[in-house]
Amino acid sequence: MNFKQALTTLPQYVLPHHALSRMMSLLTHCENKTWKNLFIEQVIRHYGVNMAEALEQDINAYKSFNHFFTRELQPGARPICDAPNGIACPADGAVSQAGAITEGNIFQAKGKSFTAVDLLGGDEERAKPFNNGVFTTIYLSPKDYHRMHMPLTGTLREMVHIPGRLFSVNSATTNAVPGLFARNERVCCLFDTDAGPMALILVGAIFVSSIETVWHGVVTPPTAPSIYNWQYQNNAPTLKKGQEMGRFNMGSTIIVLFGNGKAQWDAELKADKIVKLGERIGTTLTG
Repeated sequence: MNFKQALTTLPQYVLPHHALSRMMSLLTHCENKTWKNLFIEQVIRHYGVNMAEALEQDINAYKSFNHFFTRELQPGARPICDAPNGIACPADGAVSQAGAITEGNIFQAKGKSFTAVDLLGGDEERAKPFNNGVFTTIYLSPKDYHRMHMPLTGTLREMVHIPGRLFSVNSATTNAVPGLFARNERVCCLFDTDAGPMALILVGAIFVSSIETVWHGVVTPPTAPSIYNWQYQNNAPTLKKGQEMGRFNMGSTIIVLFGNGKAQWDAELKADKIVKLGERIGTTLTG
């Protein structure tokens, strides 16, 4: 950890993560027109948000900042790759890392990794299908579209809410905090696909006021004191490739897992690559 990373990261260990996030939730859901318009204008200007892509381009039409932040896009703004074996990118963002899950370990940053078991809530059976598979971690910045969509058609098998901290997930913190993504609060969604099991892990972060899915609604908050899971053996929803599956109310990170020999990433999918929802990021090796 260098000096700059220390200045950015060390104070986060003592910050009241969830209390600050609750305060941010109140601010982002405030419907005071003057406040929410000012907030929206500042974010658009500072981060260079492309409002031409938005279905609603008039900021006055958004009832709150969060309504703007989770805005819909124009039809066709994100074409979904149509190759039968193509894996569609689940979100706009930047690749944090992509590669192999080696003996259960997932690479985070130089000198840092975490295990698939820890990421998926400490359940070895839940993590077993992904041993020696592949992963990619995609970071969503404030300028990005904040809805997540399906990389492949899949039938939901299980959803797991894992409580934890809410460290920032920017590059400085990712490079400095050991096991970051297996420490933060997260929602793990496990699907059965033609390429075998697929996991989509929605990782919370500081000021992320909530995570929700299309089949459940808001999963967090509130934050439960222990791991909680939902099983979907009966009437399990099937979501098609490219269909919305969830969203962050404020931004964060999504991690995608596939099993051994089931998928491979395109050669261009490397750390720091900017990606867009729907573009091909890899191919399945079965089906």
